[in-house]
Order: sequence, then C-alpha cells, then structure tokens
Amino acid sequence: MTQPASTPAENAPGADAPDNGAGIRIVLADDHAVVRSALRMLLEAEPGMEVVAEAGDVENAIRYVRGHRPNVLILDLNMPGRASLEALPDIFEASPETNIVVLTMQSEPAFAREAMQAGVRGYILKEAADSELVKAVRLAAEGKTYLQPDLGARLAAEPAGQPDDLSARELEILRLIALGHTNAEIAEQLYISVRTVESHRAHIQQKLRVTKRSELVRYALEHGLLQLPGKDQQA
Repeated sequence: MTQPASTPAENAPGADAPDNGAGIRIVLADDHAVVRSALRMLLEAEPGMEVVAEAGDVENAIRYVRGHRPNVLILDLNMPGRASLEALPDIFEASPETNIVVLTMQSEPAFAREAMQAGVRGYILKEAADSELVKAVRLAAEGKTYLQPDLGARLAAEPAGQPDDLSARELEILRLIALGHTNAEIAEQLYISVRTVESHRAHIQQKLRVTKRSELVRYALEHGLLQLPGKDQQA
C-alpha cells in the first residue's frame, strides 16, 4: 500500500493553521507522489494559484483541509484507507467553505453522479487534467460547478437512477466480482478490508435478490457494467 509522501507543504511551519493569502489556495489529495508533483506544477504555473498542502490519503486530506481552509480541495477517489466519497461529509464539516474537485480515473457515470449529488463542485478524469483541471478549479473557487463535457453527455444519456439503487461503491464491487476477483483481491484494489467487501457484497445480493456469483455476473452483463471504458483502472 502506498504511504503518503512527505512534501514541503506537509512539513511547512503553520501547516495546521488557516492561510489568509490572496488567490486560490489548493490542497492536493492523491496517493501517488508523482501525480501530485505534476499537478502542483500545472496549477502553480497559473497566476493566483497556490498548492498549500498535499495528502496521500483521506485522513490527511481532512487534516489539511481543516488546517488550511483552502478554496479548493482536489480529491482522488481511490486512496489508501477510507473511501473518498464516503468521507465527503467529514470534509465538508472540516471546512464548509472549501469546494471539492474530484480528479480520478473512474469514468463510470455512477461515480460522477454520486459525487455531484454529494456536493462536489467538479468532476474531471485524470486523462483530461491538462485541459480541464485549471478551468474546474477556477469555477469551483467561485462556487460554480464543472463536469467534464464528455462525461456530462454520458450522464445526460443515462437514466437518473442507478440500477436497483446500488451505490457507486456497490457498483464498483459488483463489477469486480463479475470480473472474477476474490473478496481479498477486491479489498486490496480498493484499499478496504475483506470484511467491508463482504458487507457490501451481502448488501448487493440483498438488493438484487440473488445468492449466486453466476447471477451477479449475469446482472452485471445485462446492465452494461463490464462495457465502460477504463473500468479496470484505479483512481
């Protein structure tokens, strides 16, 4: 499991005190140090943007958001520890004035819909970061929303509800089950415990009223859960 990397922003004096400078102050949360470094360069090349802290997991993201009160938190969905979507209420509680832009490789519309409904201001795929992220951050800092256009088109083309009221996390686990992954493999991929996977699996089976893996696979195929681009990539 990747550990949060130490960065100058994390170790700087006053890292747990609010920043009061002008411009757009940003906290970066991604568990890959190379990704954070590239994003920092991209953002700080823009006038008026400053990355005040970096986090490699959700708990540190909450800590730095609470300490810095940034204008924008750029948040990866899949990091070690807690699931980012499930932690959104705690992030908003830590700093209600901070707007969140999700930057992820999760291209499934269900994730974008759940994130936007939960209150995030932007949803961008990592493959489009160079062209979309700065725009999303500027709009989020103004309290406006931004959804990557092609992803927005896919959302508009789909029914508003998710299949059988499955959450984005349940859809993700269902897809991995259908692809043949064991509970242990799913837990490792999603940085959660095997017990958590088992709990989600039980809820999925209850909602779908099925008991066999073959029935889960059939359901996933019938609902197109195995046909979306980038479905085997992690955020």
